[in-house]
Amino acid sequence: MTTQDKLIRKKLSIIELAEFLRNVSASCRINGCSRQHFYDIKEAYEEKGIEGLREKSRRKPCVKNRVAPEVEQAVLQMAFEYPAFGQMRVSNELHKKGILVSPGGVRSIWQRNNLEVFKKRLKALEERAAKEGIVYTEEQLAALEIANREKEHDINEIEHPGYLLAQDTFYVRYIKGVGRIYQQTVIDTYSRVAFGKLYTAKVPITAADVLNDRVLPFFTEQDVDVLRVLTDRGTEFCGVAEKHPYELFLQYHEIEHTKIQARRPQSNGICEAFHKTVLNEFYRITFRKKLYRELDELQKDLGGWFEEYNTKRTHQGKRCEGKTQMQTFLDGLELVNQKNLDTNFTRQSVTCSLV
Repeated sequence: MTTQDKLIRKKLSIIELAEFLRNVSASCRINGCSRQHFYDIKEAYEEKGIEGLREKSRRKPCVKNRVAPEVEQAVLQMAFEYPAFGQMRVSNELHKKGILVSPGGVRSIWQRNNLEVFKKRLKALEERAAKEGIVYTEEQLAALEIANREKEHDINEIEHPGYLLAQDTFYVRYIKGVGRIYQQTVIDTYSRVAFGKLYTAKVPITAADVLNDRVLPFFTEQDVDVLRVLTDRGTEFCGVAEKHPYELFLQYHEIEHTKIQARRPQSNGICEAFHKTVLNEFYRITFRKKLYRELDELQKDLGGWFEEYNTKRTHQGKRCEGKTQMQTFLDGLELVNQKNLDTNFTRQSVTCSLV
């Protein structure tokens, strides 16, 4: 029996005892309640029966302030016409037209209509354009172009292994007799399979060497093409396309080069997170256990750690879900094969049409 049922039973017993004794005062005195409470219970029972005896909250409902329908319609229209505008900008623009609504009011309207973030407003705009066949304005096209550029950096849109590699340079430490040690890191953003090689310089040649020595041979062995590489705007990755060794290397292998925004290292956060992992799980431990005097010796131990990281260490990422990185990579080869089949079919269709 629930607490609600017990309360209903208690109220019924007060009424039944009063009828049995034919004395309301005696029933109230025995049950420890007032006569007014008795008559309230009796009135509710006579009007609604058992449902009238259920306990009700004494809190008064707070009726939310709602703007006029025409104001809400104007805010929604602005969301479609200028999806890149924030709530403050929308409020200011509507003030020019004599429509008074606060930035908070704009956001409340967006939330009620599932438009509170830029991506949702863009999605609603695309759905409306497809449904009504409207022509995009210049502001709408600019907003869609911004979204497409951001989508290029969104690792959640990665389709298969080899679709996008993330590369970055990590400063390890200074070793006496060797010099400064830098690690070139490359990660397949789909499977999280990682590659790394140590150098004593941070130059374009080393950035290209790790791809040539470690990364591309692995993908060639798996019969997977590397389509794109994401880097920051460091001098080892960026320069004049016709002269820069790294840029020339990517052009030779027909790999697209995508650069993150300046002063936005979080755009390449997958490498940043991995560097924290390798620092805590390898470097900080091995430098306390062993004294290194040669780069090759450290490279050998790092290679063993990478082998264990890719094949034995489980990962809790979006696609790994408790599997190892290598197992995730092998599971994704089916997507690569399907992509190749679709591409070959498209090419054959175009060739047939030309013939």
